[in-house]
Amino acid sequence: MLAEYKKDNEKTAMGLLSYLPDFKNLQNLQEEIQLNRDSDDFKLYLYKDDHSNYIGVVGTQVNNRFIVVRYISLAPGFREEKYEVDILRDLIKAHPGEKVTTVPEYTYLIKYLDKPHE
Repeated sequence: MLAEYKKDNEKTAMGLLSYLPDFKNLQNLQEEIQLNRDSDDFKLYLYKDDHSNYIGVVGTQVNNRFIVVRYISLAPGFREEKYEVDILRDLIKAHPGEKVTTVPEYTYLIKYLDKPHE
């Protein structure tokens, strides 16, 4: 289940983001959090597993009628394609009428976007 980023979840979001190489640098990490806080075009979502534990984060950019997945970061032990697919499907449900797509690093997931939701 996706939950939109809130200030209360800042440490959790930063921890999950720090698994990505681009955000190992503290300044980059802080700038990304600030970007998501200050801009309506950039949205950060936390992903909860079936036990309501935060296990992932997804960064998106809203562009016209598109939701572009910029990155997905999952906690160790949850780095399976099934979780990435669940995140994409949750984004589709949360944004009806908008097309969800990805940056090139995640194009391998696009094949799941047109499949029926299970």
